[in-house]
Amino acid sequence: MLDTVTKRAAPAGASATASIGARLDRMPITPTHRSITAVIGVGLLFDTFENNLSGTIAKVLQEDFAFGATQLKLVLASAFIGQFIGSLLLGKVADRFGRRRAFLINLAIYSGFSLLGAFSPNAAWLIATRFLAGIGIGAEQSLSDCYLSDVLPAAKRGRFIAWAYTLAFCGVPAVGFAALWLVPLTPLGVDGWRWLFVIGALGSAVVWVLRRRLIESPRWLAAVGREDEADELVSRMEAEVPGGAPAMEVVKEEAADTPPMRLRDIFHPQLRRRTVMLWIFCVLSVVGYYGFGTLAPQILAAKGYGIVAGLGFTAVSFLGYPVGSALSLPIIDRVERKRLVAASAAAMVVAGLGFSFAGSATLIMVFGFTYTVCSNVFSSVSHVYLAEQYPTAIRAAASGAAYSLSKLSAATLPFVLLPVLQSYGPVALFAVIATVMTALAVTVLTLGDRTTGASVDRALSS
Repeated sequence: MLDTVTKRAAPAGASATASIGARLDRMPITPTHRSITAVIGVGLLFDTFENNLSGTIAKVLQEDFAFGATQLKLVLASAFIGQFIGSLLLGKVADRFGRRRAFLINLAIYSGFSLLGAFSPNAAWLIATRFLAGIGIGAEQSLSDCYLSDVLPAAKRGRFIAWAYTLAFCGVPAVGFAALWLVPLTPLGVDGWRWLFVIGALGSAVVWVLRRRLIESPRWLAAVGREDEADELVSRMEAEVPGGAPAMEVVKEEAADTPPMRLRDIFHPQLRRRTVMLWIFCVLSVVGYYGFGTLAPQILAAKGYGIVAGLGFTAVSFLGYPVGSALSLPIIDRVERKRLVAASAAAMVVAGLGFSFAGSATLIMVFGFTYTVCSNVFSSVSHVYLAEQYPTAIRAAASGAAYSLSKLSAATLPFVLLPVLQSYGPVALFAVIATVMTALAVTVLTLGDRTTGASVDRALSS
């Protein structure tokens, strides 16, 4: 149901959007929902592969190219800077031209420049291709979150987005074990680390082909006035329900003669608090999440472990990524999202401090694994929560704007956290991370709305 503010600001297609949204929300899970979730999940797998690639092989690249401290930081940051730009640009493309078209653009850019990165002759080439590949992959997660939130029914939205990310996070241990296997080798006379870039590029090219078959978001179609196409898609999905979808009374709402929503409406009085909360959340969340994933090999090197041993410990720790996401499945639609965000952030603090104090290989792997488990309960619920905040007409661009801040924050991490690690050690590093994650939990609990089980077309809060 829409409240009075939403009615007052509703464009002419608002009634159609609400009707399509209501039909989608009351629908059970269909084969189309499962197929969409799987295709999006595979695409996200290569996103996580990409996001953890540079950090995983950073020590190898440092030796191969004789990087200085500044070059290492630029290599680690370049992809995230590109992702910041990509999140901003492609979110707007998705709201104007459709979710499906934005998906095809972002994967094509990523695949091409990641492949070029495999042929890097020097640090400058590598930094440039990582930056350009980042533009392509930058909107992948926010677009996926918005698209799945558009098409999945409210009661199952969290669980199926978590399924997509459970599949996606298999990409993290995949890059860890692939690096452990390939880095010491030179298949066909080519350095093993270069094959990691080829794997990412070819995998995303396959996903591009699969995504050509995705349906467009019916909510988006209705929001831009293409009601007949939206109705056809939803009717097709309803026909997949055994016995047919239950009948439903559609109440037509009188649309006000007012302009459609624009991105600037994120500062509307009834969206402003959400926007402030999300922007703080996105800036802070990557400190805990990528602070470990990107710097894990550096942390292990600071503890005195060599490259191969460090890669082995990192690969074992990274197994916690899909495990954590899988653990979120039975609880993500039962526990209020913002409380689950805060609880998982607190668990990351405890596991991170344990990792920093760990003095044996066994404890390093136990606490590393525990940290990644907790961080991916956190990540799964965070992605769902982010996509539930804004109306359909601006969801991709508004979520992309917030999400882009996480990429900008991630790009600064090597310049902020590496000096802390190098000057003061792992304990000080995780003390910084613990402080940031505590601030994040307080922000979400005090400013965040309740969203579990609610329609993404729900009334705006006052």
